[in-house]
Amino acid sequence: MKTYFLRIFTLVALISFSSCGEKAKEAETKEAEEAAVAKETAVTYMVNTDKSTIHWTGSKPTGTHNGTIAIKEGKFSLADGAIESGNFTIDMNSIVVSDIPEEDEKNGQLAGHLKSPDFFNVEAHPAAMFEVTGMSTVDGKTMLSGNLTLKEKTNNISIPVSTEMKDDMMTLTSETFTIDRSKWNVEYGSKSFFDDLGDKFISDDIELKVDLVASKA
Repeated sequence: MKTYFLRIFTLVALISFSSCGEKAKEAETKEAEEAAVAKETAVTYMVNTDKSTIHWTGSKPTGTHNGTIAIKEGKFSLADGAIESGNFTIDMNSIVVSDIPEEDEKNGQLAGHLKSPDFFNVEAHPAAMFEVTGMSTVDGKTMLSGNLTLKEKTNNISIPVSTEMKDDMMTLTSETFTIDRSKWNVEYGSKSFFDDLGDKFISDDIELKVDLVASKA
C-alpha cells in the first residue's frame, strides 16, 4: 500500500513539475520615449499582414489559454539591414482563441470576454500600436525598444528579437516575453487592483511572441 501511494505521489509531482514550464521574462517596461527617426537614405519595408501575427498566452490557477492577434498594418525603415524606425498596428478585434475548439461555445465566450470592457474594450479601443524607439545589443542579444499603446495607455518596452534579410524581405521574430497588463490598466481579475480574489485571480502577465514579415516597398 505504501508503495502504491508513493507511486501516486511521484506521478503527481512529475505532472505538476512538467506543467510549470519556465516563465518567459517580462519585457523591461518604462515611460514612453520619443519615436526613432530614420535617415533619409533608409529603405522602407511594408509589413505583410497575411504572414505576420502575434501569439498570446494568458494564465490563471486552473490553467492557460492561448491564441493569436492579427497585425493590421505597419512599416519599417531600414539601413544596411538594421531597423532605424517603424511601427505596426495591432487589430484588437482579431483576437482568436486557439486552445478551445472553434465549434465549442466556450471559444466564443472567451474571445468575447477578452474583447469586452472587462479586458481590452475593443469597441472603444479597436487598435493597439507599437512604435520603434531604438535598437541595441544587450548581453549579445538584439533588443528592440518601442512604445506600446494599449487602451490609450503607453509604455516603452524592450524585447529580444532576431531579424533575417533575404532578397527584398525582412523577417523579424521576437523571443517569447511577457507584459504586465496592469501597467496598461487591464484590470479584470488582477491582484494589482483587487484584494479579495482568493484563487479566482488571473495572472497579470501575458506572454507574447511577435512574428513579422515585411517586404521592400
